[in-house]
Amino acid sequence: MIVRIMGEGQVRLADGHLTELNKLDDELLAEMENGDGPGFHRTLEALLSKVRELGEPLPDDSLEPSELILPSQDATLEDVRELLSDDGLIPG
Repeated sequence: MIVRIMGEGQVRLADGHLTELNKLDDELLAEMENGDGPGFHRTLEALLSKVRELGEPLPDDSLEPSELILPSQDATLEDVRELLSDDGLIPG
């Protein structure tokens, strides 16, 4: 799966990591619903760090279709609300 982090680039991520990432996504969604700004930013940073850790960066000149788009680390609650589906940022 190809994941784009807005403002950073793309990484190739094995589908097997989705369960782990979905746990962070569920936390992020709950923090958004509760208006927990500090918790939201901590969890977003943890989610993006985990994607960077588990994923293999694609070259900057590579432009693959992204199956998942994540917000940048400095995204606001409002920015992320616009990206959300009913399942959160990560489907499943």
